Amino acid sequence: MRRGVPGGVSTDLAEKPTKTRGVWESLSWSLRYGAVACGCVLLIAAVLYLVIRLAVLVAPLTLAIIVALLLAALLQPIADAVRRLRAPDSLAALAAIAVMLAVVVLPAVLLWQVTAEQAADLPEQLAQGWDRTREWIVGAGLSEEQLQSLSDRIRERARAAGGGLTAAAMGVFEALGAALLAIVLLFFLLKDGRRMAAWATARLPERSRERAGQAGRDGWTALSRYARGTVAVAAIDALGIGLGLVLIGVPLALPLALLTFVAAFVPIIGATVAGAVAVLVALAANGPVDALLVLLVVVAVQQIEGNLLEPLIMGRALRLHPAVVLVAVTAGALTAGVAGALVAVPITAVTYRVWRSWSEGAP
Repeated sequence: MRRGVPGGVSTDLAEKPTKTRGVWESLSWSLRYGAVACGCVLLIAAVLYLVIRLAVLVAPLTLAIIVALLLAALLQPIADAVRRLRAPDSLAALAAIAVMLAVVVLPAVLLWQVTAEQAADLPEQLAQGWDRTREWIVGAGLSEEQLQSLSDRIRERARAAGGGLTAAAMGVFEALGAALLAIVLLFFLLKDGRRMAAWATARLPERSRERAGQAGRDGWTALSRYARGTVAVAAIDALGIGLGLVLIGVPLALPLALLTFVAAFVPIIGATVAGAVAVLVALAANGPVDALLVLLVVVAVQQIEGNLLEPLIMGRALRLHPAVVLVAVTAGALTAGVAGALVAVPITAVTYRVWRSWSEGAP
């Protein structure tokens, strides 16, 4: 062992920190800044990956919590209005949930009745529409053999898709369980949400309570705006496209309008999918001319909604860049399927608003 170093530590070991520090200080400022930034990004990415993986493992619970938060943000004004009548918190929460169930159940019953009435005439309409479409395709240059081959492929794909009915049934049961859990959580959020937020804020260090409380309020405001704005935009989309389908004479106009309403909760992708389904139904039932008219209606409604109504309803404070929305929806879909696509944008909007509020409140 070499002498001359306190504690009998080797000179080589003592020199290593000095050498490392010297190498670090010899780097340019931009390289050091880049290395620290890359390290922070990698650390944040690793934490986010672990959080996402954990959320996927308990997907029904995660989805139930997020849906309950969205519904609470949407129904909070109703509960507050009932409270102003000096009703207890429990009754206010139950009244808001009852209004929500009435809004969902009554249209569902009406939809079932209308669909059942139209189902009797649907096979004949589809057959007539297919004949018109077939004549149009053959007239465009496609041979009967090629058309028959295409029809056979579509039938084979449909039969192959039928093999996943068991998995679909299990998914339905999971969705029902998540829906029941979401309703229970919704009741407690409407009843005790403010007390929960105050309790959570009180657990933080005193110097951070004010900033955290303000960030939480701003995040809740963003979530409320998103929920109410999305419902309004979805209703306008469904009304516009549904009215167009009725005027054109497309069967199942009401179910297709409802599909448009639900799909509007998935930005960009949802409206495209719902519009494609409406065009396909019009093509199969009424032929290519009506399908083209439906396509024009869908494009017109979506352009008016995206360029005029959504900015007015959502407000500039909540709007995210379309590229951010597309990346968020894609990431949500890859992570948790359709449910992930539904909740990706509100999570992104709230996270951004909370981060911005916290940063602005920094000393």
